[in-house]
Amino acid sequence: MQNKGIIGAVCGDIIGSAYEFRKTKDWNFRLFTPRSRFTDDTVMTCALAEWLVEDPTHSHEQLVKIMHRYGEEYPHAGYGGMFKRWLENKWTEPYNSFGNGSAMRVSPCGYYAKSFDEALLLAQISAEVTHNHPEGIIGAQAVAAMIYLLRSGEYLEKGKVFLKNHCFYDLDKIGENWATIQRNYGFDVTCQGSVPEAIYCAMKNISSAEGYENTVREAVSLGGDADTQGAIAGGIAAAVCEVPEAILNECLDRLDPHLTDVIDRFNEACNQ
Repeated sequence: MQNKGIIGAVCGDIIGSAYEFRKTKDWNFRLFTPRSRFTDDTVMTCALAEWLVEDPTHSHEQLVKIMHRYGEEYPHAGYGGMFKRWLENKWTEPYNSFGNGSAMRVSPCGYYAKSFDEALLLAQISAEVTHNHPEGIIGAQAVAAMIYLLRSGEYLEKGKVFLKNHCFYDLDKIGENWATIQRNYGFDVTCQGSVPEAIYCAMKNISSAEGYENTVREAVSLGGDADTQGAIAGGIAAAVCEVPEAILNECLDRLDPHLTDVIDRFNEACNQ
């Protein structure tokens, strides 16, 4: 198992899972507790990874089928209300959501893409099967774009400008008000209310010696939608930071063979 890539999102999800409904503002929280487990963030990240590898056309229809299948296989992963109904009723049409579910699962698009435009297109497709509201699509594109730009070394050239002009996420403004944001931040599952903060956590910490762990600690200790913000921030950070072996092993112990196999196959496909 590689220490970079979508495993960063998976580990961020698992670390944050214990604090989704027991929020913490303590940066030194325990990384793993008996409640730590993979959630819908990991399940749907793996669904997208399988879609990218197995469907060369990258069609909406095939993605819907794969997501429904994963929903059947993992019915108790902690899905949000509307998405759970979408899965259970086998709906094939989107429901105009701007929730952060589109952003939590999108990291495979940023790692798979061979160009910036492809990252944006794949992110759009991955979002609009359910989250076809403009903010739902923007949230997914923002995360995929940051991953692609970090991987390709183009972040300094394009990153902040893209976020500000296309996504309307101003990292400089967030940074200027970070102490207040941390103090007052609460549970917010919208893309526009959670994705910019998760991205900032990654960009604030990835250059530190313990970049991955610091990123996830920052995201989870915001006291918001901890598993999803951990997954988003962790997925971005792992574009340039290795997931520490101790964290990786703890998380792998909490995955089943199907999910680890999908991650391995995805990594192999991306390295070809």
